Amino acid sequence: MAFRQVVQEETYGGVTMRIHRFVEKKMVARGIPTGVEGQLHYIAEPTDVHQLEIVLNNASALIEPGALQYSYGNLSAEIVRHEAQKGFFARAAASAATGESAHATRYSGSGTIWCEPVRKHFILATMDGPQDALLLDDRAFYACSADIALTTHMHKSISGMFSGNGLAQPKITGAGVFAVESPVPVTEIDEIAVLPGQEVVVDGDFMLMYSANLDVSIGPLVAGLRNAMRSGEGFVYKLRGQGAVWVTPSSRIA
Repeated sequence: MAFRQVVQEETYGGVTMRIHRFVEKKMVARGIPTGVEGQLHYIAEPTDVHQLEIVLNNASALIEPGALQYSYGNLSAEIVRHEAQKGFFARAAASAATGESAHATRYSGSGTIWCEPVRKHFILATMDGPQDALLLDDRAFYACSADIALTTHMHKSISGMFSGNGLAQPKITGAGVFAVESPVPVTEIDEIAVLPGQEVVVDGDFMLMYSANLDVSIGPLVAGLRNAMRSGEGFVYKLRGQGAVWVTPSSRIA
């Protein structure tokens, strides 16, 4: 339709996902500090609005609960659990730790699904098998082909228990197309190669996703509580092995 345009499309195994951007930017109010305590100056500025379209051709897809706006075609819907192998309390704990729901809505058949418009950005990509498995930042998962498994990865490092991003992270494994939400557009995402014998260190607030095969520890930048406080950094990811890391360096710019 004229009021929105396709900015990216990915297809895999009967599932097509399209990102649409609304042509007319919407206005949003933002408060700017004035230098006087408790006072803000408010301005109106444009912000992009995006919407995800999913087309199924005798296929299935998983979508985050509450994401549906409308659908049409010959489709069936059911609620599925991400962690079928776990008990109720284990699933609830993993869901709370990752910020993700323990359930998803599975749509099957042939038809079109329109998700709700959001002010965040969508990143579309495909996975070809277990070798492409990824760990995602909290609340980043949005949708995927049903052939991709969404589970919870539990970090074993003790320091990870005290990370602001939690001990657990969503993990996606399999083959198909998937969509994640990002605070910044894809043009502002840095892809960093992790090479054998080297270490990549990332502030957790800027982590979007990374290869699941990497050796990861989560904790303070430097050892010792006093040194950690002096460094000015919170908890960071320290990644070794061979793979890739995707970070959002502009996500916290006011």
